[in-house]
Amino acid sequence: MDDNKTVDLLAIVRDSNVGEVLDKLDRELVGLAPVKRRIREIAAYLAVTNARKQLGLEASPPSLHMCFTGNPGTGKTTVALRMAEILHRLGYVRKGHVVSVTRDDLVGQYIGHTAPKTKEVLKKAMGGVLFIDEAYYLYRPENERDYGQESIEILLQVMENQRDDLVVILAGYKDRMDTFFQSNPGMSSRIAHHIDFPDYSQQELLTISGKMLEQMNYKLDASAQVAMADYIERRIRQPNFANARSIRNALDRARLRQANRLFYAASQDNQSVNTDDLSLLTASDILASRVFEGGNNTATPETAT
Repeated sequence: MDDNKTVDLLAIVRDSNVGEVLDKLDRELVGLAPVKRRIREIAAYLAVTNARKQLGLEASPPSLHMCFTGNPGTGKTTVALRMAEILHRLGYVRKGHVVSVTRDDLVGQYIGHTAPKTKEVLKKAMGGVLFIDEAYYLYRPENERDYGQESIEILLQVMENQRDDLVVILAGYKDRMDTFFQSNPGMSSRIAHHIDFPDYSQQELLTISGKMLEQMNYKLDASAQVAMADYIERRIRQPNFANARSIRNALDRARLRQANRLFYAASQDNQSVNTDDLSLLTASDILASRVFEGGNNTATPETAT
């Protein structure tokens, strides 16, 4: 080995266009600074590993299986998609696609059903990332007839023996994932990167609502912006709040109310609508939510939008 040999580390990053993916992640997701920092650290680690290979330094394949923990709607799926792009561009997976599954996609209902189901999913995911949401449901020790353990054993074998062709990302609530790992030390030992996704603040959720509306060619008038901030303050204190997912649901309902409002006005006045009419959400479209009925905590999970 030539001790004076050098490699352009920045060229490795530049030629892979990884920076483009990281910038895309910054644009797509509001907040989540600790998550974005960890993703950048992993990208840097992989780039340095590639540089070591070019210089002939010993570089065993890094373990890349991950665990994303956090509440629903905090961007875990989006980050998994961008992580797959990074892994592909730096040469750690062949295809860079993501196969997203839950327990039902992996575990069968009778003897002999689970193995082929799990192997079929793994076959589809090879060369990319397998994203298992609510992974703790694979393990149900209270049910002696459950076949989840069989799926886990197949996953463990593939995660160890084919880790150069598949990255597995487990996702779910942090406390439940911690319990899952305590009960499955073999799985825990194969997870190299644990990333926790924090809840969004009220201001971040308001910013997210604006970004979502912009993507859909809608906007809030001044009174609707105030109403949306009030909605978010109330909604986050109610059951089954799901961060950005709940915000999207609320906006979908507001768009439905706007459409009904416009249609009713047109039917009464026989008037045409213009671009502003079709794009603008008013306070009435937000305040009609059941979140505003009877105080802050009366809405049910089904009607809290």
